[in-house]
Amino acid sequence: MVGFFKINGMKYEEIIEKYGTGIKQVAYSYVKDRHIAEDITQETFLRCFTKRKTFKGKSALHTWLYRIAINLSKDHLKTAYRTHVTVDDNLAHTENTQAPSAEQVAMNRFKEGNLTNYILDLPIDYREIIILYYFKEFNTREISEMLELPEGTVKSRLRRSKELLKDEVNEDER
Repeated sequence: MVGFFKINGMKYEEIIEKYGTGIKQVAYSYVKDRHIAEDITQETFLRCFTKRKTFKGKSALHTWLYRIAINLSKDHLKTAYRTHVTVDDNLAHTENTQAPSAEQVAMNRFKEGNLTNYILDLPIDYREIIILYYFKEFNTREISEMLELPEGTVKSRLRRSKELLKDEVNEDER
């Protein structure tokens, strides 16, 4: 049955082949865990198949798929946050682990010379815009549709995220 499934003239397998890597990268940008990003990618394509009748073609196929992946990623973060807070509350009295200082984190990033780390440390509202705009090459209108935000908000978040990145890089250079 899956082999006969088509949407916008593309077979299900072609959709996975064309969009799989990009969706996994976007999911990873939210959850920062490769295995969870792979699970979200699989769930995205499962929903693509099971909810295919809800796709009306008002937006591009990739916009719909990325919207599914973004929603699944955000849902995971909400669930993970609740679990994380509960676990942390219980462990707070039993473990005394030191997190690396801000200076250590900055030095590690500077040594790695990797802009990706700066991007992944941005607040999610800014990170998602940077990744969709620069790495996935969506325009502000498409991002607006995906994130269900006014286009002006997308543009201002894009500008603000660039400012935050610049500040971080400049801070590490001092």
